[in-house]
Amino acid sequence: MVVAVRASPLVFLPSSPFAASRNLKKQCSNTIISLNIGLQSSSSKPSCITISSIKCSASSTSAIVSKDEEPLPLEVNEIKTMCKTWVWRGYNINYLSYQGRNNDTSHPSLLLVHGFGASVAHWRRNIATLAQNYRVYAIDLLGFGASDKPEGFAYNMESWAQLILDFVNEVIQRPTVLVGNSVGSLACVIAAADPSQTSIQGLVLLNCAGGMNNKAIVDDWRIKLLSPLLWLVDFLLNQKSIASAIFNRVKQRENLKNILLSVYGNKESVDEDLVDIIRTPADAEGALDAFVSIVTGPPGPNPVQLIPKMTLPILVLWGDQDPFTPIDGPVGRYFSSLPSQKPNVSLFLLEGVGHCPHDDRPDLVHEKLLPWLSNLPVADNVVT
Repeated sequence: MVVAVRASPLVFLPSSPFAASRNLKKQCSNTIISLNIGLQSSSSKPSCITISSIKCSASSTSAIVSKDEEPLPLEVNEIKTMCKTWVWRGYNINYLSYQGRNNDTSHPSLLLVHGFGASVAHWRRNIATLAQNYRVYAIDLLGFGASDKPEGFAYNMESWAQLILDFVNEVIQRPTVLVGNSVGSLACVIAAADPSQTSIQGLVLLNCAGGMNNKAIVDDWRIKLLSPLLWLVDFLLNQKSIASAIFNRVKQRENLKNILLSVYGNKESVDEDLVDIIRTPADAEGALDAFVSIVTGPPGPNPVQLIPKMTLPILVLWGDQDPFTPIDGPVGRYFSSLPSQKPNVSLFLLEGVGHCPHDDRPDLVHEKLLPWLSNLPVADNVVT
């Protein structure tokens, strides 16, 4: 069955100038064109439909697509235009609120929390897909993305966790599932572990970090071997001129791309947009201070100490090619052991995937995430 794009439930925010190009990649002219549309089946095996001999004029906005086609990633510029500002303790926090056509209030909202150096746009390949059935929020943590990077702020995991809780209570105001990557996962764990919170309905952890930095991981031989070097790096980063030189070198486009290639399993996902997503905020005022504070600061609470007390549903997705938090490291081994110890925890190992599964292989993440979300119990609609 085929439907016109204009009438399709896959069209989100029809007022957006990017909607047509996002939902159907096409070249529009006064000639006959041919479209190849890649589909994902329920088994995640790709298939292809070829649609040929379609007349498309420059003024036309209709086209033919499969009803089951997964929405294409959001454009980075589209994300920027849709973002809003929330003021938290005097600081401007950048966030996105995105709703598809299905406004089922029985479903919890989703809050996406990025990892180190990333931002809202790092979820570009997930937002539209998740928004088919859920209200989706994504946030730039303080010090990252388009959020403020205050001078002299001492960054710590507890502050980020409190920011998340306050955002859920003040902005979302509904039961919420937290979805985090890397250090964002850990911030979500700390937030959900707060005994006073009643709003978080579940956790999705994508390659969860063991701390704000590697100082949290003390029983890994790799970290022990590098400990003298890590302390030297801390010392050097506390020298402003040296820190600036290191930071400027790291954020050079080619160097940054090479770093991203080293942590992604699917190298095709490392495109120029991804480099810009990481690089652009690094040029903002306060980015250097945030970088130094986070790398040299206290690691914060450890998930090993927090998760045993939790009873809410937890989904753990782990890329097996992660060089930062490898599955055979202490943090990875701990999460691997959880399903046999805690019935509320489900874990899936994603083969050939790196540190950022949601952007590396979004299809594999959606394949596990969407059924898990659909099986969550229905909760009250209002946070108390």
